[in-house]
Amino acid sequence: MLGRNSSHFWGVVLDTPDPMALAEFYAALMDWKIVKEEPDFVAVAPLGDHVEYLAFQRSPDYEQPAWPNKAHKQQMMMHLDIEVPDLETAVRSAREAGATEADHQPQDTVRVMLDPDGHPFCLYVDTSVS
Repeated sequence: MLGRNSSHFWGVVLDTPDPMALAEFYAALMDWKIVKEEPDFVAVAPLGDHVEYLAFQRSPDYEQPAWPNKAHKQQMMMHLDIEVPDLETAVRSAREAGATEADHQPQDTVRVMLDPDGHPFCLYVDTSVS
């Protein structure tokens, strides 16, 4: 056990050649704000009092992952899942923010999108019955 409590910060950090540009993309996509800005590290977080964040660190040798995975290409090591109320509207908003829709789409209720640096993220609608 790490000894953490609900006030300790946690987050995900993505490599990128341009931390500010990717932070601005995700801030626009998620309607979050930039909460930390350094030359090689920028973080965004939800509005209000939250402990989660998404950060971007400079990686000059960054290579875009292939989606779906391809032999001898940089493999996707992780992706973000983002639940949305309406898939069509979310895809349109993501495109307006600068994302592209991946060619390969494995499910009808999920859209695999690529951020401006090629990191895959999934927009999905929860189809579970309550």
